[in-house]
Amino acid sequence: MERQILSIKNKALSLNLDATIYGTLAEIGGGQEVARAFFQAGGASGTVAKSISAYDKTFSDHLYNYGKSGRYVSENRLDKMLEIEYKDLVNTLQPSAKPGTRFFVFADTVVTLNYAKDNDAHGWLGVRFQLHPGTNPNQVMMHVSLLENDTLLQQYTLGALGVNLVYACYHFAERPNVFLQSLMDNLDTNRVEINMVRMSGNDLSYVDNRLLGVQLVKNRMTSATIFDSKGNVQQPSDMLYRKNLLAFRGNFRPITNLGYDMLQKCFDIFRRDEDYKKENTMALCEITLNNLLHEGVFDETDFLERVNLLNGLGQNVMISNFREYYKLVSYFSKFRLGKLRVVIGIPTFINVWDKKYYTHLRGGILEAFGKLFTGNMKLYVYPSLNKSTGKLFISKDIELSSDLRHLYNFLCENKKIIDVRSAEMNWLHIDSSIILEMIQNNIKGWEEFVPEFAAEYIKKNKIFGYNG
Repeated sequence: MERQILSIKNKALSLNLDATIYGTLAEIGGGQEVARAFFQAGGASGTVAKSISAYDKTFSDHLYNYGKSGRYVSENRLDKMLEIEYKDLVNTLQPSAKPGTRFFVFADTVVTLNYAKDNDAHGWLGVRFQLHPGTNPNQVMMHVSLLENDTLLQQYTLGALGVNLVYACYHFAERPNVFLQSLMDNLDTNRVEINMVRMSGNDLSYVDNRLLGVQLVKNRMTSATIFDSKGNVQQPSDMLYRKNLLAFRGNFRPITNLGYDMLQKCFDIFRRDEDYKKENTMALCEITLNNLLHEGVFDETDFLERVNLLNGLGQNVMISNFREYYKLVSYFSKFRLGKLRVVIGIPTFINVWDKKYYTHLRGGILEAFGKLFTGNMKLYVYPSLNKSTGKLFISKDIELSSDLRHLYNFLCENKKIIDVRSAEMNWLHIDSSIILEMIQNNIKGWEEFVPEFAAEYIKKNKIFGYNG
């Protein structure tokens, strides 16, 4: 069904004229942009019970953190704002409220560009709201990155985002993907990136926040979404900032003993770094969006099966739209990682050296490799099996033209390419596509080629077409 997209002013006016919607607007840091949008639309007295802004940090702590220290632009601060303002709203107004009133609180905590334009402009926005009168509230929270190079423009964008969010809560709560798409009404991806949305509450209990994250990537509202090892959606900058990271790309359908050995052996190498710290180092299994699409259609069940399986093995998961490895590394660079190690198998490593993948870049393969091999990044190359000799086939064995061989030698001499020589020989012949066929066709013996937990999980939950 085609959806009519209203202007920001008309959305705000529509909400203002709805006699059942009544609540508070609380904003920190980015100005009173959302409140301004509602007041300029007209009729705001029927919707806005209170508008408040706390610019001084002491006032912010007094109002929302009870004097405790903490980050001001954070999910925790936003949650406190929503909790405290909603409690105050309901306790004050519910006894005298008109029948049918649906209470809401919108809140945001945002930092826009500073005068020097050298900071990270971003923010948290959220709504706690009653979809039906007299019921427990639902909650929607999201994180955005403001991309415009002008503070005033960022403020206008913030106002539009706030109106879009409140409008979506009352008009699209039962249509999650439309909800997400509507957040970008009258905006575009050059102005703002929405990189996390989380929904909760009785009316939203059917929503799987992991699927929301993938839809953000699919809708090109963000480049990647991340789930921790428990399957919870996380804000990438919070999870990755200054971490030492081991990234492993695969389709994990299913993860095999070969894939699991790649992850374990590479992490063993990473662990031997002199300044390794367990508490600041993490592994991440990354799946490209292309690997989640079957004949151009996103299979939600298949996606959740893979995430659940990887989470069961204690792994964090990331979904991205990066086809090229250098784009993946560029994305990670935004988070000022301590160290970055990327796991790659020989077949994919060979493709990385194919110049045809970089013809769209003015600098060709040199430009791509300049972005790929950043100061803190190293490639861990997992070998394959040379069937003719029965020995390991490692990175130096691939065929390269003379100019690329010089580049390869340079990277090896500077320890940017590291061969994994401790690979488990017994697993090198495993092909995940063949294992998947065995599972789907109920061919006995596939269990010995996947981790024990994976075999049990596949059987118990009958995933990947298993029907034994």
